[in-house]
Amino acid sequence: MPGSEPPLLAVEALSVRFRAESGMLTAVDQLSFEVRRGETLAIVGESGSGKSVTSLALMRLLPPAPGCEVSGRVLFRPSGGGPPADLLALAPEGMRRVRGDRIAMVFQEPMTSLNPVHPIGEQIAEALVHHRGASRGAALEAAVRLLERVGIPEPRQRLASYPHQLSGGMRQRVMIAIALSCDPDVLIADEPTTALDVTIQAQILELLADLQRQSGMAVIFITHNLGVVAEIADRVLVLYAGRAMEQAQVLDLFDRPLNPYTTGLLASVPLLDPFAPVRQGLRAIPGNVPDPQRLPPGCAFHPRCTHAVAGRCDSAVPPAEPAGAGRLVRCLRWREIVEGALA
Repeated sequence: MPGSEPPLLAVEALSVRFRAESGMLTAVDQLSFEVRRGETLAIVGESGSGKSVTSLALMRLLPPAPGCEVSGRVLFRPSGGGPPADLLALAPEGMRRVRGDRIAMVFQEPMTSLNPVHPIGEQIAEALVHHRGASRGAALEAAVRLLERVGIPEPRQRLASYPHQLSGGMRQRVMIAIALSCDPDVLIADEPTTALDVTIQAQILELLADLQRQSGMAVIFITHNLGVVAEIADRVLVLYAGRAMEQAQVLDLFDRPLNPYTTGLLASVPLLDPFAPVRQGLRAIPGNVPDPQRLPPGCAFHPRCTHAVAGRCDSAVPPAEPAGAGRLVRCLRWREIVEGALA
C-alpha cells in the first residue's frame, strides 16, 4: 500500500463536454480523485458512465475545442521530484513529452490500437526513440527485453511479427510492453482484459501486478468487472452519468457500500455457491444509464433508485460528502439508508 507521500496525479473538478446538435452534453461532471505511487485506483461503472472519457481527458486525447471542452485541473507530480504541472494547461509539445513517457495508457482493444502495417518491434521501439533518444538498434534490443518481461516467448523472433499474427492475449501483452517501455510513473489501463478469456485475463492481471511491484508505478484501472476490482484495487471510484457516486478503500466498499448505486452494482454480481440451500436469481438494476443529453434533474440515479424520494432526490444534484477516512459518497439519503440497513 502507498504511504502518505503527495499524489502522483491529482484530478480536480474535471469536466468534459461535447458539442452535439442539441447543444453541449456533459460526459464527465466535476470529477476529483488522486492516485499515489504504488497504488491501484479502480474506476468502475456501467457503460456510458464516463470511465473511458475520463482516461482520454487525462491523456489529452479528446477532440479539440469547440467540439469538446475540458475544464478543471490534472496535477501531475513526477516521481523524480519537482513541482506539479497541470496537464490540461501544458502546451501540446509539453504534453507530448509526458504522454507515453511519464504517463502511459493500455487501450481497451489492441487490434485497433496497434498499427497493422508495422511489425510490433518497430512499434515498441518508437517510444524509446522518441522519448529516450535511443538509436533504432538500441531501441529494438530494448524491445526484446520488454517482450520477454511481459511473457512473450521467443521475443527476438516476435519483433518481426505483425499484430494480426498474434493472439488476443499476446497483442495485449505487446500493448503493455509499449506502455512500460519508458518506465512510466502512472499507467492507465482502460478495460485491458474485456475481450480476453478468463485464463488469459488472469495472466494479464497477474502480469500487471508483478510489473507494478517491480516498478512502483501508480495504476488507474478502468473496468466494469467487480471481480477484477476485488482482486487488484486498493481504492475504488464509482462513476454514474459522469459523476463520482462513491470513493472508498476496496475492502470498505465491498463490505459496506454507502451509495444505492454501488449497492446495486455489487448485488448484480452472480454468486457461485454450490452449497447454497436456495438458488437465487440474478439481481439487476432496473432501467438504463441516462442519455447525457437528457440527464434527469437532481441525482442522475434517482429514476432507477428504490430509495429515491420525490421532491428531494429529483430537486438538486447531491454533493459529494465525506463519510469517513478517505471516503466520499454522493447521496442525500445515505445516512438514513445505512442506518435502516443496520437496524
